[in-house]
Amino acid sequence: MSDHPSTFKGTPLETGKHAWDDRAALHRADDGDGVLDGMKALRRGTFAEMIRHIALLPEEERGKYVIEKAGDREYSAEEAVALSQRDDFPLAE
Repeated sequence: MSDHPSTFKGTPLETGKHAWDDRAALHRADDGDGVLDGMKALRRGTFAEMIRHIALLPEEERGKYVIEKAGDREYSAEEAVALSQRDDFPLAE
């Protein structure tokens, strides 16, 4: 189950679990967000796939990117690497 906000009062469900299969997009950290932010995505996939992508980048390159998780928030490269090391992080398919 995802932590997306419900339609009632728009509050997230605090389950403490990460929705690894939620939709996510990889963006440059300095892309400016804005109205056309969705079109600036460099790559799209599941949250786990985007985390794997950042974790596989050379350490000096990681800081250039962020993950925008659908219905959630933006994750820095440091957060992505930390999430990739969790015991409950799914194995690559």
